[in-house]
Amino acid sequence: MLQVLGIADFDERVYRALLARPEGPLRELAAGVGASSGRTRSALGRLIGLGLVRRVAPGAYLPIGPESALTVLLNQRRMESEAALARVRDSIEELAREYRAGRMRGDPGSLIEVLVGREAVNRRVDELTHSVVSHLWVLDRPPYLEWADGAPETNESETAFTHSLLAKGADIRTVYCPQSMDRPGRFETVLRLAALGEQARMLPQLPFKLRVMDRRVALMPLIGEVYDNLVVVHPSGLLDGLIELFEAYWERAQPLLPEAVPGPVPGDKEDRLVARMLMAGLKDQAIGRQLGVSSRTATRRIAAVMERLGADTRFQAGAEAVRRGWI
Repeated sequence: MLQVLGIADFDERVYRALLARPEGPLRELAAGVGASSGRTRSALGRLIGLGLVRRVAPGAYLPIGPESALTVLLNQRRMESEAALARVRDSIEELAREYRAGRMRGDPGSLIEVLVGREAVNRRVDELTHSVVSHLWVLDRPPYLEWADGAPETNESETAFTHSLLAKGADIRTVYCPQSMDRPGRFETVLRLAALGEQARMLPQLPFKLRVMDRRVALMPLIGEVYDNLVVVHPSGLLDGLIELFEAYWERAQPLLPEAVPGPVPGDKEDRLVARMLMAGLKDQAIGRQLGVSSRTATRRIAAVMERLGADTRFQAGAEAVRRGWI
């Protein structure tokens, strides 16, 4: 069934058996597929190479969830037809149901993963992020992920990742807040991505960080301002509630980009950028970081923009910028 993804029939049988009994020892797994321990171990080695299985101890293996692991393989291959693609996706859904059933038999609480430690968080986020096919919905605020090599996310890496999802036709929706814009240059990056197809909105504040992927899994940091703990929520009533919560925040948020207006765009480019940041609720220090200038210089530029707009307050400046077509 999964040969089109480069998985041999016997290896698929081993993977299915491991999904059904993820905590079983090697000898029981081999007995379940009717093969020797040596042949089963060889299949497990191939499955590890494909990113479907993880060795956790001598003779002990755990499957990686089909929705993330198999979707990565699917994204690496070109299907001969839409019908073939639909068949593979149906198979992934079937295996995902087997996986959830196996986990429920062993431990109903396993529908919620609690990850502790930066290495474990990095690995799991990477697995899930690269499996996104159709939806990525985000409530965006600190903390932010550092990659396995310790390097923080950059405007360039964010742009490349978003481009890759947009190329697949994914529905990307992000609700930002002023705290999202601490990284220099990020506000302009977000505006460019919004112009390319990301749906970006803004709220004055967000209580927590959330990612919903393909409406099948959600990620949330557990504690405050660090990204070395994470809860992964799988299909359940809790996931349904988190999706509804995202949609509620989405409805309250204001679009960062208005509908396109024909004709020339008025105003200086930097003035328009400052006006957008004022309307988004950014303070002088944050605006300075985005412009690459000191807070004092940012304050002078803000005052100049407000004077050009004839506004006494930031709210008036935003409203006047909208009226004039700057935003």
